Amino acid sequence: MDLIIRRAHRADLAPAGEVTVEAFVGDGHTEPDADYVHLLRDAERRAAEAELLVAVDPADLSQGPDGRVLGCVTFAVGGGAWADIATPEEGEIRMLAAAASARGRGVGEALVRACVARSRELGLTGMAFSTRPAMTAAHRIYERVGFTRSPERDWCPRPGIDLWVYAMSL
Repeated sequence: MDLIIRRAHRADLAPAGEVTVEAFVGDGHTEPDADYVHLLRDAERRAAEAELLVAVDPADLSQGPDGRVLGCVTFAVGGGAWADIATPEEGEIRMLAAAASARGRGVGEALVRACVARSRELGLTGMAFSTRPAMTAAHRIYERVGFTRSPERDWCPRPGIDLWVYAMSL
C-alpha cells in the first residue's frame, strides 16, 4: 500500500481528530466521556500549536482531494506546550493513532519513523514520549523502530494513569 506522510492540511483536521478518538476510545485507553476526548478530537489546535502529521492513502479520494486520512501523530519539541516528558533537545510523539480499518498496514510505524526523521531534521539529540502500559501494539512499533523503555522517566499525571516512557538517542 502506498502511504504519504505529511503535515496535515485543513481538510485533514476533522478526519484526523476522529481517527484519534476512534483509536483511543475504541481501544479502551480513554473513556468516551473523559475530558481528554476533547483534546484528542481537537486536531486543529494540535496542528496550530505543534506539528500534526497524517498518513494518507492517495488512492482513496473518498475524504478529499489528497486522500483518506489513515492515521496521525502530534510531533512536539521538548519544552513546548505539547511536550510532556521530552527535554528541549528531544522530540516527542503525542497521540499516535491509526484508523481501525488501516491497522496492520504500517501506518503507525510510518508515522513514528516520520517523527524520528523530523527530530533529526531539527538537529535534536533524541526523542522521548509517554505511553500507557496497555498500548502493547504501539510498544511493538516503538521497539521495532529502535526505542527502548526508560523506566526511570515513567510518571503518573494523576492517580490511576500510569505512563511509561520510551526514548531513543539520535
